[in-house]
Amino acid sequence: MPSKHLNFSHLKADLPASLVVFLVALPLCLGIAVASGTPPITGLIAGVIGGIVIGLLSKSQTSVSGPAAGLTAVVISSVETLGSLELFFSAIVIAGLLQIIFGWIKAGIVADYIPSNVIKGLLAAIGIILIFKQIPHALGVDKDPEGEFSFFQIDGENTLSEFFHAFESVRPGALIICLASLAILIFWKKIRMSWTKFLPGTLVVVFAGVGLNELFTIIAPGLHIEDSHLVSIPQVEFNAGLLHFPKFSYLLDWKLWVVAFTIAAVASLETLLNLEAVDNIDPQKRNSPPNRELMAQGIGNTFSGLLGGLPITSVIVRSSVNIDAGAKTKLSAVLHGFLLLTSVVLLAPFMNSIPLSALAAILLVTGYKLASIKEFKAMYKKGWNQFFPFLVTVLAIYFTDLLVGILIGLSVSIFFILRNSFRNPFAVDTATLHIGDVITVELPNQVTFLNKATIKNTLWGIPANSKVIIDASRASYIDHDVVEIIRQFADVVAPENNIQLNLVGLKEVYFEKDYVQFSNVLDKVTQQKLKPLEILEILKAGNVRFVAGQSQQTNYIEQASATSGGQSPMAVIVNCVDSRTSPEIVMDAGLGELITIRIAGNIISPEIIGSIEIGVAKLGAKLIVIKGHSQCGAVGVAVNKSNTGYMDYITSKIEPAIIKSGYERDKIDANNDTQMEKIICLNVQNSIEELLSQSAMLREKVKSGEIAIVGAYHDLQSRIIHFEKPYHIKD
Repeated sequence: MPSKHLNFSHLKADLPASLVVFLVALPLCLGIAVASGTPPITGLIAGVIGGIVIGLLSKSQTSVSGPAAGLTAVVISSVETLGSLELFFSAIVIAGLLQIIFGWIKAGIVADYIPSNVIKGLLAAIGIILIFKQIPHALGVDKDPEGEFSFFQIDGENTLSEFFHAFESVRPGALIICLASLAILIFWKKIRMSWTKFLPGTLVVVFAGVGLNELFTIIAPGLHIEDSHLVSIPQVEFNAGLLHFPKFSYLLDWKLWVVAFTIAAVASLETLLNLEAVDNIDPQKRNSPPNRELMAQGIGNTFSGLLGGLPITSVIVRSSVNIDAGAKTKLSAVLHGFLLLTSVVLLAPFMNSIPLSALAAILLVTGYKLASIKEFKAMYKKGWNQFFPFLVTVLAIYFTDLLVGILIGLSVSIFFILRNSFRNPFAVDTATLHIGDVITVELPNQVTFLNKATIKNTLWGIPANSKVIIDASRASYIDHDVVEIIRQFADVVAPENNIQLNLVGLKEVYFEKDYVQFSNVLDKVTQQKLKPLEILEILKAGNVRFVAGQSQQTNYIEQASATSGGQSPMAVIVNCVDSRTSPEIVMDAGLGELITIRIAGNIISPEIIGSIEIGVAKLGAKLIVIKGHSQCGAVGVAVNKSNTGYMDYITSKIEPAIIKSGYERDKIDANNDTQMEKIICLNVQNSIEELLSQSAMLREKVKSGEIAIVGAYHDLQSRIIHFEKPYHIKD
């Protein structure tokens, strides 16, 4: 299961980042242990295992694991329930084994169902908490353990009360170091020197903080920060009472298993949430496999329990600092674990001289980045359906703790999802087609029982004598209750109200028979009733639907079957050979409703005239559309005089439009849209005039009003077809 190798190619980025994460993680590990009511060594053990063991096993490149502040309440209650640390560590071992099982059965899929507004709310909330919790440290007032992140603290204070009390007793030395550290963090990247690229500002802050405090002892002793406001690594005496190990003699005690399952469930959920959040802020947007992470966390917790350490999860604060410090791979997390391992013995003298106000500056900057005003504005612009769950998540996490807040935010987000699903389960559209008004009810991909009431109200509210299409072609799942509603409408309600119904796309598993009671295909009777100008309006409306993405004519299989025995077209379209334009699609017409004649440059020839005459005299079409389009290649060839061979026949037909445009030939640019549009439209007009001058039959039918002929210009970019006024023949 461990990775085959660590990627050392980014060592110059990962090593400095690991130092920064280590400096932040060490006081957190010790503080979380104190806040949990356990010996400080338990937090340190968990931090080492979280860095080395989980760092090696995990496939997340930026997540950092260790003891989590969100589990302090669980730890306190668990120790009280079991009565001893030894039994508590036994529960952690069992919890780790349960997490391995969770990963094996692929329970990590839960992460895919956490809404993004909740994840973004988690990040913003952690950012705000960091700011409020670190300001007392920045001011030199450190009354609560460094690892305390819940609103209500073990010292009787809460986040807000401690925040405001901090301003009552500001220590100038701590404030100066914090402000200097913030200045370094803000301006360090702006220093354009090659050596600064290899030394992150966060690391400079630590050394600057130590140096400033030592300088205070010489030039301003009153500003010197006392030991209580420095990092404090406890003196470790390696004796028999230092470590506590699990007892497995109570494995049959149900309380042990309840505690173990609670730790496993809470730690797994917190890990999945943090993992999703970390991937969200990863600059490279890498995807961490959640099931692999659960198994890695499980192995880590098993080791932590065996060695007497606290429960471990992926931790958003350390992970955020890791990313902010420029880490590229998991090597940073692993190295920070080794630093934690050696810190007690080798680094204690230096570590105990680091001002907490310097570390506070690092966390303040991280907090600001997580909870930036820009992120709040971006969520607000997405609408209340996204912003309200986001805001509730932020407030809930801030005023409770991470897990409770997430559950509250998740509940609100689910409420909005269900609400939207109930209110907008499908699309209803009424279109005026050649057969009259047709109501289309288009079902979404998933139709659940939550949609039952809305679908029933919609179907039962359809007026009598209507034509209705229920389109389920996009639905991969339809709840049984909804199928029953559709069946009742088809069998009872529609017949009683003389509603013609077509069911489209319903799978055989839902319906044993087809419901096709009317056809969208133009029949002979309807064709004969239509007038030329009515057909023109139908084509205009069809193009409007196409541009809006609301095309009605999609059931081509049914239409192909209906037209296999004959056709009754309503219009003839003389279209360019351009492959990007198909009149049936861009005018939302059904099969057999249009006769499409394609020729380069939509020019007129005897063969074209003969085809149009057949369409009008023999097949009954009542409208002729000569349609040009933007970026016409044939017109471009004519303008550039690049024609050879038989192309000359096409371009010679277009030449009169070029002359008629009034542009000087040498100044016409085929890439000038304005010039080209004018020439294309003049070419359409010339084609209409040539058609009517050469076909006496068509000229007489246009003159009598039996048919109409119009020019059109199709703008490919906007997809809009601009129809000219019908051509009138003067007496």
